[in-house]
Amino acid sequence: MKRHLAWLLLLTVLGTLPLAAQRGPEQHARPRANQGHPPPPPSARRGPGGQPEAERFDGGRVNAMPHVNHDRWYGHDRPDDPRFHQTRAFEHGRFGNVGPSHRYLVSRFDRVGHRFWLGSSAFLIAPWDWALAADWCWDCGDDFVVYDDPDHPGWYLLYNLHTGAYIHVQYGG
Repeated sequence: MKRHLAWLLLLTVLGTLPLAAQRGPEQHARPRANQGHPPPPPSARRGPGGQPEAERFDGGRVNAMPHVNHDRWYGHDRPDDPRFHQTRAFEHGRFGNVGPSHRYLVSRFDRVGHRFWLGSSAFLIAPWDWALAADWCWDCGDDFVVYDDPDHPGWYLLYNLHTGAYIHVQYGG
């Protein structure tokens, strides 16, 4: 009798594992960064020049890496940075579903080509931002949000909901 009960319990537990692993679109993992919520879109910087704003902490510690904390975007490059100049902004069209209400899982990732796909939409990571994103867990189910870059036409900001960091990406269609 104990043996049958043990088998029944084992089968019940094993039978519920696939159900627990499924995650519908409305059941995203809770973000860890930015106090647990996606930030609002960044605002445009005023005027050319100037250094990216760094987050300063008590004790003199400074974080100049691109990230969001308390809904404030830090480390964003200046609007006149020549790296962001494009002859034809939005050459492959615009990505329509941007902002904090649209969360994405990466459906495919090409580490060599520094490309990723959100569903069937392809993006290319800016070469100068690759070092920031190379160690992200692209296939771990981390959630991402795409924002329009208000300072660099033709560019988007890909925000990692779990690390709080963001990088510049271009939409490839």
